[in-house]
Amino acid sequence: MANRVPRETFLKSLRYLTSATASSSSPSAAVAAAVSPLIVTSDDADLSERPRSSRSDALLNLDDYEKLFATVPTAKLVRASANLQASAIEPLVDFGIRLMKSRLMEMEVVRDIILGTIRHTFYEHFCAGEDAEAAGRTVLRLRETGIRGMLVYALEYATENDACDRNLDGFIRTVQSTKSLPSSSTSFIIVKITAICPMRVLERVSDLLRWQHKDPSCHLPWKLNSFPLFSDSSPMYHTLKRPEPLSPEEERDLQLGHERLLKLCRECAEANVPLSVDAEHTAVQPAIDYLTYASAIMRNKGSYPIVYGTIQAYLKDAKERLLLASEAADKMGIPMGFKVVRGAYMSSETKLANSLGCDSPIHNSIQETHDCYNDCASFMLDRIANGSGGLVLATHNVESGKMAAAKAHDVGIGKVNQRLEFAQLYGMAESLSFGLKNAGFQVSKYMPFGPIDMVMPYLLRRAEENRGLLSASTVDRQLMR
Repeated sequence: MANRVPRETFLKSLRYLTSATASSSSPSAAVAAAVSPLIVTSDDADLSERPRSSRSDALLNLDDYEKLFATVPTAKLVRASANLQASAIEPLVDFGIRLMKSRLMEMEVVRDIILGTIRHTFYEHFCAGEDAEAAGRTVLRLRETGIRGMLVYALEYATENDACDRNLDGFIRTVQSTKSLPSSSTSFIIVKITAICPMRVLERVSDLLRWQHKDPSCHLPWKLNSFPLFSDSSPMYHTLKRPEPLSPEEERDLQLGHERLLKLCRECAEANVPLSVDAEHTAVQPAIDYLTYASAIMRNKGSYPIVYGTIQAYLKDAKERLLLASEAADKMGIPMGFKVVRGAYMSSETKLANSLGCDSPIHNSIQETHDCYNDCASFMLDRIANGSGGLVLATHNVESGKMAAAKAHDVGIGKVNQRLEFAQLYGMAESLSFGLKNAGFQVSKYMPFGPIDMVMPYLLRRAEENRGLLSASTVDRQLMR
């Protein structure tokens, strides 16, 4: 019989693995840290020159590994460590991406073997289950550790209305499934607008909105009341000439997309679970923000917002747009919620800008991204301290977590506060999640779910766009190994 390693010995041994693990991180990890929406930079290499506050360290203690993982079984720690170690090997990730896109996947036997392997390793580690019921069971297990769940029905982009209708049904089933779960165990429902409104329509609407910003005389008869969508520094290179007006069919498709979003908002309001609209590519983000803000104006009527937008802090115009939208919401008396992330589309954004001979919309350095994220977080913490709106701080960055915790304390925000939520990806940044939870804050995990065939394209996109993310996430591998 194999000898069992005592839990205490298992955790203590992590101290001696730090240098070996950290040295395995590739240079691309540093780039990923600047732009990944949820990223750990636990070694703080890029923030080492900043003085740390002993008060923020006291508020958020990540050094007591026994306490951090007190609610996690040792077997799960071992399995998680193995998955994270494998995910941090970039050649292995690259090989996996190539394999999943190869013709070998057309061979049923090979496909079954590959998907079976993925199902029992990475899929089970990073995804919440195959359907809403399975995801609900995962939420219940998570609840036992004191952490809540953000349910993400991981759908592909829709191209036609029939697909949008089917996708909406899936989102509604997700909302309805929360009614059978304990109160407040599900913190948010997450939706991507590209799943419920055809991509071609979002691209056309974004073009027209950009053109109207450049030329206010451009009349858009279909446009509803909204908040500002652009700042003076927002990228306009996607729309180089005056777009044609929407056709009657396009206007109808836009209206249908908005009706789907409003229906989902109503379902969330009835279930008392807020709806967070994910940010996506800048090519379609103006239309996404437009639909989000128009829906918020219609649905955010009480003290707490039902509809949350998302600000990607890796964009140069992020802080200005957040300020403009927030000020407009205040003037209209609308409680607006925002999720602040770093951003998930660096590769594609940079490639598009370069192809057009334009500057990238993304900050030029990691530090500029960190500064923008922390500034946005500080601004929103001040707002919710004054009773305005709601905030989700989605970050894997330990320094940002500590700074936000200290700021929340400074402005008198109670730790268990309905207006403030911290969030990390399911299966990642466990140390930060448990550290924030142990400090008394509300913490959620972003939990994608769905059949493996449906979720794989989602995971592949994340792997391609965040090719250094996992290799940069050293804290969890050090603490759980």
